[in-house]
Amino acid sequence: MDQAALMQFLPMIGIFILFWFLMVRPQQKKMKEHKAMLDALQKGDEVVSSGGMLGRVVKLTDEYITLEVANNTEVVIQRAAVGIKLEKGTMKSL
Repeated sequence: MDQAALMQFLPMIGIFILFWFLMVRPQQKKMKEHKAMLDALQKGDEVVSSGGMLGRVVKLTDEYITLEVANNTEVVIQRAAVGIKLEKGTMKSL
């Protein structure tokens, strides 16, 4: 491979490296943090689902979570559907 051919590929290599550091790497980090948050969920935690439903965790299994969304009202959602974990007491303040 001569030097001229290498110089033609250099911009493509640079774009790939830039793409990796600006797009792929941060997304992988975010996915890793989300998985760690899901693994750390416990009974009594307050969460918001990706659909916007707010509830308190009352039961956990490997794939599903039972949320209490109101007094004596429980719904079952997939564990992966949990978007964020809230501070304790957030539901009382609403």
